[in-house]
Amino acid sequence: MKDTKSGLKTGDLACKISDTICLPDSKLPRVVIIGGGFAGLTLVEKLKHKEVQVILFDKNNFHQFQPLLYQVATSALEPDSIVFPFRKQINGYKNIVFRLAEVEEIQASSNTVVTNKGKVHYDYLVLATGTTTNFFGMDAVEQNSLGMKDIRDSLNIRHMMLQNLEQAAITCDDDERDALTNFVIVGGGPAGVEMAGALAEFCKYILPKDYPEYPASIMNIYLVEASGELLGAMSDKASVKTLKYLGNLGVEVLLNESVTDYDGREVRTKSDKLILARNLIWTAGVKGQFPKGIDEKYLVRGNRLKTDSYLKVEGYENIFAIGDIAAIITEETPKGHPQVAQTAIQQGKYLGNSILNIINNKPIKYFKYKDKGSLATVGKRKAVADIGTFKFGGYFAWLLWSIVHLMSISGFRNRLMVGFNWAVSYFTYEKSNRLIIRNFKKPATTSEESKKSNIKTLEKNTVQ
Repeated sequence: MKDTKSGLKTGDLACKISDTICLPDSKLPRVVIIGGGFAGLTLVEKLKHKEVQVILFDKNNFHQFQPLLYQVATSALEPDSIVFPFRKQINGYKNIVFRLAEVEEIQASSNTVVTNKGKVHYDYLVLATGTTTNFFGMDAVEQNSLGMKDIRDSLNIRHMMLQNLEQAAITCDDDERDALTNFVIVGGGPAGVEMAGALAEFCKYILPKDYPEYPASIMNIYLVEASGELLGAMSDKASVKTLKYLGNLGVEVLLNESVTDYDGREVRTKSDKLILARNLIWTAGVKGQFPKGIDEKYLVRGNRLKTDSYLKVEGYENIFAIGDIAAIITEETPKGHPQVAQTAIQQGKYLGNSILNIINNKPIKYFKYKDKGSLATVGKRKAVADIGTFKFGGYFAWLLWSIVHLMSISGFRNRLMVGFNWAVSYFTYEKSNRLIIRNFKKPATTSEESKKSNIKTLEKNTVQ
């Protein structure tokens, strides 16, 4: 039987309309989670089969394994190897509901979240919205470069790189060929270092085979870091080793240097250095992103939400933040905890236990972060590791990095695909995914738009 007003089937299927969003009927406390990254998905796993109803909102229908985005960008992996559908992840979790929607506003006074698909009420709200690329107010750089925060960014980088290499083989202009084959990576953290190493190996092993018409030396890779060392969050030993590894791969590392302007072809730095490059990848900073509705006085550096030691957002009784967006500011952590996957995972597990204890009127303990170490790879068979008091690099560090990342990927099929690709690459250096599936085109700059507008006006006047 069907309800003629709502269009819903009646009977065993208990479903209600909550301002156009249909949700299963439940008398359990409702936990709404915004964001399905490492933090949000870990929290979901912690609350599965518990006496709560969990609603997961995300603007994508998949979880993405961000540490390997650079491998998609450099044609080492296909995107479906590092993404996993939320619905497949929660299959069999009867108390978990996923809805594909973008949360636009939080109305804390009425315990409501407003999405682009409708409204939903909550008993507990968890913000796990992560971060976005921070260009520090440099509009020209933002408009003409590419960040590397999600799978679409990686595919844009891949297509931009391959298209520019193809165009370099066509052009007879030496300066333009240099610009098309030069790559500038801004930011000497793990993402920038790993991207630089992967590009250097592409240059060394793939370029000579695919583009015999010009030497591999034509492709120059610059890594620009504003501070005096790479991998600033790791040990000095890791920084020195990384600098050595990148140097051996032919990467030109510019320390104590920063990009001040970029028009899509010319990179300018604070020391007035000029680099011709059609390829600029920005990994130099991130900033928190979350829906409107949170009082700005509770924001701290990096646009993060200040929380107490229980991950509760200051000023709110039932709103929590976890992962990169959260900042527990104490004497021990004046800048908050590191914005890395292990922090997000630990906070997701912790908050799952805390919410259940709160519901059952049990005491909760404050969050305590356990640093399990840091890893960063610098090309194949080379990596650096800081594990407690052990600081080492080389092949064993790379092997450890590979095992940790492989086991952290969601889904057996994905692990199998990534493991197979890595095995083939280990012996052959082959990157078989060098396909331009769709054309990538950068947004037109203001000057380019102005030129086009003038041309159209001239054409119109000429016709008249």
